[in-house]
Amino acid sequence: MRDLWTAPAVPRPVSLSPPAPAEPARRPGSRWAVRLLVAVLLARMAFAMVTTAVQQTPTIDEPVYVGAAAEYLLEHRLRHNPEHPPLGKLVIGAGVALADPHLDPGFAGDQGQLGRHLLYESGNDPWRLMLWARLPVIALTLSFGLVVFAFARELAGPVAGSAALALYCFSPDVIAHGSLATLDVPAAGFVLTSAWLVWRARRRPRLYVPLAGVALGAALATKMSTLPSVPVLMALAAVSVWKATGGKRYRAVAAAGSVALVAVAVVWVTYLTVDPLLRWTPQQHVPVVHGLRGQLVRLLPFPEAYRDGMRVQFGLENRPWQGFLFGRLYDGSLWYYLPAALLVKTPLGMLALWAAGAAAAVAIPRLRPAAPYVLAAPLVLLVAAMQGSRDFGTRYAVFLPLFLAVAAGCVLVVRRRWVSVGVAVLVVFAAVSSARAHPYYLPYSNEAFGGPGRTRELLHDSNVDWGQDLGRLADRLHDRYPGERVWLVYKGSGVPSFYGIEASDPRRVPVQAVRGLLVVSDSAAAKASGRLAELIGDSRPVDDIGHSITVYRR
Repeated sequence: MRDLWTAPAVPRPVSLSPPAPAEPARRPGSRWAVRLLVAVLLARMAFAMVTTAVQQTPTIDEPVYVGAAAEYLLEHRLRHNPEHPPLGKLVIGAGVALADPHLDPGFAGDQGQLGRHLLYESGNDPWRLMLWARLPVIALTLSFGLVVFAFARELAGPVAGSAALALYCFSPDVIAHGSLATLDVPAAGFVLTSAWLVWRARRRPRLYVPLAGVALGAALATKMSTLPSVPVLMALAAVSVWKATGGKRYRAVAAAGSVALVAVAVVWVTYLTVDPLLRWTPQQHVPVVHGLRGQLVRLLPFPEAYRDGMRVQFGLENRPWQGFLFGRLYDGSLWYYLPAALLVKTPLGMLALWAAGAAAAVAIPRLRPAAPYVLAAPLVLLVAAMQGSRDFGTRYAVFLPLFLAVAAGCVLVVRRRWVSVGVAVLVVFAAVSSARAHPYYLPYSNEAFGGPGRTRELLHDSNVDWGQDLGRLADRLHDRYPGERVWLVYKGSGVPSFYGIEASDPRRVPVQAVRGLLVVSDSAAAKASGRLAELIGDSRPVDDIGHSITVYRR
């Protein structure tokens, strides 16, 4: 039987995909040089992520995901953290399983208490457990680097692929969040993989359309924020098959439907993997969602746990959050927050190449057919993220360094010496800027905004201080300030006493009683008001911990 997407036996053009860039035949030596460069770049990225992961204490979100992952593995129940689907936590769970932690069966607390109980109250070593939980995300992040390389190489050649991979491997945001047991980089990488596979479907639709659906389903089963990419990738799949089959519309429509069906199946399989009985007993309040949003949630062809997770997400969007941008504390959200934060937290050379790559994809005829595959999904996801109410960090737009690295590599389609030299200089500039921040990638900001030491003056939360430096604080207090009285305002999920930090909360005593060292997380300082603001104003900064915690002398 003729396959649905196989072209009819009639004459057609030799190639319906954009022609590969003209370049001289490569000798075996050049192929090995490219492979060696890829290996070196990925090895350097692995070193940066592992050394960062080893030194950081749990960030605010990680204990929740690690606790849920342990619960999936040990109890096979869907109870905690419904606002995120299970796949990313199952990836984290692969490392958790190797750590073999103890978890009290039937623990009755909420998701935050579950993570704290697992890490600090069950006899487990939180340093060891967190490292094992982070390692699978690190491995997945490295594998997405290969997708970036392959995508850019197919569009503009191996040198372009190498340039794209270099930008990816030196992205401070990708390194920072790819070294944590969180979901942002895995979700973004799965969307990129789906877009690349849809592009490849222009030549082999039978193979790549189903695989694109699997990758899209993996994204949906990791974070619900990837849902806006579904219609984009369905449309691109239709375009690819339409091109591959000489304009057969029904086959294009079938391809779009197939991507959606496979993606839905992946989501269901993910939930069934956790609990084949799909028992759903949420341990937190699930809000009632009315209006159009409520109708859309009810129409989603996903398990009830997924739909309740969407309701939780909408409930979070309705909360009165505070933001902090360029030193100003504000209520609500700003539509331009993410572009502004990305301007601060992206290396200058990378910003220049992103802009040049996007322009090249649209303007150069050879690249124009690929432009929607590289630019459409991140644009839609960025617009959707900009509508959100939580101005907490560039991690909500971490898909941009992946897609725009591919676009940036495509600048090398222009066969001019000055272009090659310019790209090389900008890549080196970005790499040096990123490498200088090691191992403090989370609070990175570029040179135009003063570097990592000044980020706290411009941004807050996961842009700067996500609770990652509690261990470093403990070491600094032990080495430099032994025996001194410590007052601590810490924003994070770690337990200070576990790391040997004996401190009191300065907000619970009169201002005049606070003497000695006042230690404040920079996110808390950014939003300080009342007594804390008065305490900081009367104190002298004497030390900086990881560019995320400030030590004051009173």
